[in-house]
Amino acid sequence: MLDTSPLTLVVERFADRLRAAPQSRLQRGAAAEALELARELAVRAQRLESAAGAAEAGAAPGATPARVVPDAGIFVVGDQVAVAGLDLVEALRATATAAAPAPDDAKAPSAMLDEAVRLVERAEIRAMR
Repeated sequence: MLDTSPLTLVVERFADRLRAAPQSRLQRGAAAEALELARELAVRAQRLESAAGAAEAGAAPGATPARVVPDAGIFVVGDQVAVAGLDLVEALRATATAAAPAPDDAKAPSAMLDEAVRLVERAEIRAMR
C-alpha cells in the first residue's frame, strides 16, 4: 500500500494555515494561490479516477471533461485545498492498489505522490511569504 501520509500532512498544514490567515493576507494573493493549487490537485485526482474508471469499462481515459473547483471566496480556500488534496490522496491509493497495469507513459503512483507534495509545499511558500 502506498504511504500517502506526506501528502496528507502538507495538505492539512497548508489548509490550516489558510484557515487561520488574516483577511489581508488572503486578499494579497494567498487565496488566489490556494485556489490555483486546489484546482490543480482536483484535476490530477480526476485524471487518475478517469483512467481507473476507463480501464474498468474498457473505454479511453479522459472521456469526461475535468470539473473545475469554483471560486467560492477567499474564506473557503483552505477547505478547498483540503478537499482536493484528500481526493488526490484517495485517487493515488486506488491507483497504487489497482490490478490493471498502468500505461507505459504513466508515472508511478509514488512519483505522482512526490510531485504533489512538492506542488503543495511550493504553493504554501508562495502564498505565505
